[in-house]
Formats: sequence, structure tokens, C-alpha cells
Amino acid sequence: MCYELSEKAVLGRQRSSLRYPYTLRRASTLSIVQGPSYPPLSSRTLSEYFTKEILQRHSTRPALICSSERPRAHGGPSSKNLGKTSHLAWDFDEFERHIDAASRGLLLMGVQKGDRIGIIMGNNSAYAILQWAAARIGAILATINPSYRTDELIGTLRLVGIKHLVIVPSLRSSQYQKILLERFPSLASSNPGEIQEAELPELRNLIVVNNRDEHELVKAAIDWREIILWREDTREAKLVRDIAQGLDNDEVINLQFTSGTTGAPKAVSLTHHNLLNNGISIGRSMNISEKDVLYTLIKEKCTALHGVPTHFLGILSEVEKRKSEGDVLNLNNLRTGIAAGTTIPIDLMRRLISEMNLRDLTNAYGMTETSPVSFQTTPSDPIIKRVETVGKVLPHVKAKITDPKGDIVPVGVPGEVCVSGYLVQKGYWSDEEHTRQVTHKDPGDDHTVWMHTGDEGILDEEGYLKIVGRMKDIIIRGGENLFPVQIENVLLADHSIREAAVVSVPHKEYGEVVGAWIVRNTGTVSGHPRSSRNDIKNIVREKMNPQTAPAWVWFVGEDGVPAELPKTASGKVMKHVLRKWSKELAERGIGKVKT
Repeated sequence: MCYELSEKAVLGRQRSSLRYPYTLRRASTLSIVQGPSYPPLSSRTLSEYFTKEILQRHSTRPALICSSERPRAHGGPSSKNLGKTSHLAWDFDEFERHIDAASRGLLLMGVQKGDRIGIIMGNNSAYAILQWAAARIGAILATINPSYRTDELIGTLRLVGIKHLVIVPSLRSSQYQKILLERFPSLASSNPGEIQEAELPELRNLIVVNNRDEHELVKAAIDWREIILWREDTREAKLVRDIAQGLDNDEVINLQFTSGTTGAPKAVSLTHHNLLNNGISIGRSMNISEKDVLYTLIKEKCTALHGVPTHFLGILSEVEKRKSEGDVLNLNNLRTGIAAGTTIPIDLMRRLISEMNLRDLTNAYGMTETSPVSFQTTPSDPIIKRVETVGKVLPHVKAKITDPKGDIVPVGVPGEVCVSGYLVQKGYWSDEEHTRQVTHKDPGDDHTVWMHTGDEGILDEEGYLKIVGRMKDIIIRGGENLFPVQIENVLLADHSIREAAVVSVPHKEYGEVVGAWIVRNTGTVSGHPRSSRNDIKNIVREKMNPQTAPAWVWFVGEDGVPAELPKTASGKVMKHVLRKWSKELAERGIGKVKT
């Protein structure tokens, strides 16, 4: 969506109508909270909500704009295309026409309710169509990280029994058709719909979006445009309507994979009810209304921007670079968005407000298993709460902080964050053992299931949650718990540091001490001396207790240290790998801070 909001429209909007009249229920001084029970949860399926809510009210409003796709990228009859001739631009009516045509085509191809459809591609219109079309016919869309290597990709497809795989020929450095053809040479001779591979026993169809000449190498591949069935007077049209009407909102329609920071990714099973209501709650917390538009930052006057702190740091670096080259950047339309993944260093938040106009930026906390968001700040929260906490619990969600015995701890005391409510996953796909490990019924209420997040958090007296780290990542130095996230935030506030990762390092006397991995900021002003290990230690000592100061510091790519931080396909630092590297480097005496 890409039309412009005037300053008057933004500033004059009565935001109170979009916000929760927020109250929290808390039991005395214990760390347990419950979000408001209003507005009521939607009981619709995704298909129902789209046709009976969105289309009824917003059919002619902009829905999807893809500047890199031509107006009729998917074939079919011509449309208004929002008056654009250079690129794809749909209102919700046009979006619905494509969703319905894709739903009919998927049924004609043989997709049945419950089939898993794997999808490997970046952001494009086909991705958006597929999520809604699959949900409409009861199929389950499995969103696969495009950064997976070959073995990760094959393992993921096998884990959830992908029957239909939708890919783009290539994305960045990955050539998906060639990868699959090298692993499965029979694809060159198999007929469409008749794939037979022992490693992927359930796979039958391979569909390629934005096909190019190389599709001729893969006889089994089907062009995406051939899937879409534009005729509305077919048997499949009636079948789509019948299936959609018979769906239940508690049925799984999406499989999302955990990041794999501590092991192999697991497939999280999410329902209509999970995803629809969490999306509604997130939008309300951001003050997003039907007047807001999401698109390319400057060209399309974007009003919202989402990412993790590392992404925002990268954008700020690019902004600085462009300005130093004389570019004039108009970011006045930017207003809100979501920062997730970790709390935002206060220095970064202030820069985002002053340099990018993100005055209403919100911070969110969650995990794939909770659809994903359970806590979120709002634009009206004090800035100190927006940078030091992840906000308050969302409506219809319960949360508590527990000790290792499972008892609720007092307010202000750290413990494991546990979450309950409509947003909790149905379970890991075909993995009851791991599901039982992380979800437990409340002993006093069989209807309440708690998701144990593995995150260490603190609830304050107002109900704001502060995440202080992963339970497994806590550093215990001489019996004192030190929280890596807090140390990392202090380090990231220094302009010379682009990335920081803090882990434990074995120590004979204290048991564990702090080790810091540093990625230097390449944008650091030339002529300034580069930070030393002692400089890194002093940055922490000046802001925190001396015990938190790193005893070991490694600069990535220097002094025999690996050239980059180990990360999952989704970009999260693999702390268990860093701990192993830290132990090995410390044993060799590399990285020790001089006292």
C-alpha cells in the first residue's frame, strides 16, 4: 500500500480509538499478569475475515504494491491496477480475485485439505497470494527460510512432509532449481505431478514462480502462471466455497520453523485463530489504521518500518553514507513500526527518532511458538519504557515469571517467562516429545496451557516486561547471575560497535566470566584510534557493575578470530557455537583483556 498521509491526518487522528483502554490484572505483588479481555477475539477463519471484514469495508483501498513486478505478472484479464502502468498495484478487490483464482488452481492441481505446501522465495505478490489461497482451501503453508543450505532445506522438506513445493529459480546467491536438480537428477525427466524421490517420499509437485529459461532443465517443474485458474464457472469454484465454509478456526494453516539457535529447527503449528488475532493485536498496538501504507521508504512514502536493532543500525549507517554523499533524504512520512528480537538500546531509539522520524516506534517480544507477539509497547508509553522493556501483555494473553521449581516469583525478581492464551501454538509438527517439554497445563486450570519460552525476564509493578536473556545464556560469575543482553545493549550504544555478542567463558576461580565478541562498525570516523580490548572493557565498567566487564574480548576477523559471527539462517547469533569458540580461544590465550 503506498498512498501518502498528510501531516494533519497523522497528527490529528484520534489515536485513543485505536488503543486499548489498558488495564492489567495482577495477583498482589507476584509476577503474573493478564491482558484486557477486550476487544473480543475474532472467531473467523482467515478466509472469512478477508471476505466478510476486509472486503466489505476496504475493497477499493490499496492492498499490495510490488514495484519490481509488472502489472499483469500472473496473467489473467486486465484490471485497474490502481491506475499504475509501471508496476503491480492492487486494491483488495483485485487481491481477492487473484486469491480465488489461485485457490481454484491449487485444487485442480490436486492440492487437498491438510497438504503441506512449501514456499521458498522472497517478498513478492505470489507469496501473499499463496498464504491466503492455501488457508482458503485448508492446505498448510510451510514458510521455509531462503537462506537454508542444501541439507537444511532437504531436512526441512522431509520433516513436515512437503507435497507441493513453490520456489523462485534463484534468490541472492542461491540457485534453487539447480540445487534441487543436482540433488535429485530425476527431476529432469519426471512429469509434473509425478515426482518420486526416496529422500522426499511425499513430494509430488514443483512449482516455479517468475520462471526463466532454466525451467526447461527441470521437466517436473510447473510454471506458477499455469496454476492460476481464472474461469469462475468451474467445479473447483464451488469446491473452494464449500471447503472455505467448512473450515474451523482451530485448524493449522501455517508451519513456521524455529531459528535453530540451540539445535535443529522445529516446525511450529499455527492456526487461523493464532495468526489472525495476533495480527489484529499487533496492528492496534502500533496505531495502524486503514489509512496507513507500507512500502518503499522514500519513493512510496512509507509510514512503518519493521526489523531488529541490527537492521535499524544498518539502515542508519546507509542514511549517514547517503547524506555524506550529498543526498537529500525525505523521511518525514516515517512514523511507526516494530523493533523485535531484543530490547532497543536507548541511544539507538533516540537516533531513530531524531534521524528517521520513527517517533511512534514500538518494541515487541514473542517467539514463533506464540504467533509470535505476546508483549508490545505502544507509542504512548514513556520513552524509557519503550527502550528498556518490551511493553505490556497483549489482550487475551496471560503471562507469568517463574523460578526453576515453577513457582511464580515476586515482582522485580527475574525468572522464566511463561505465556498462555489463544496465541500458543498447537504443537511442534510430528514432535510430541519437544512439545511436552515446552508446554504444560496449569495445575489449577485444565483449559490453560503455558508456553515456557526459555527467556529470562522481569516484570515491574506496572506490568512492563524486561527481557534479560536466554536461560541457557545467563553467565554465573562467582554465584552472581549476569545477563548478556544487558551487556550487549551497553556495547551497542557505542558508535564504534556494529554488533556485539556476549557469552560465558570458563574460569577456575569464578566458574564463568564474561566474554565479548565485537564486530567493528566500518562507518567509524577515519583517523580515530580503533578500540582496544581494554576500551571494550571500560565501556561496560563505566555503565555497569565491574563484574559485568568482559575478561575476554574478540574482534571478529582479527588475531586469528573467525571472520564472522556464527548465525542461523534467520540471522540469529548461535550462542552455543560462540561458547565453544570462546573456550577454545581462551585456552590458547587469544583475546584476554589485560588487567
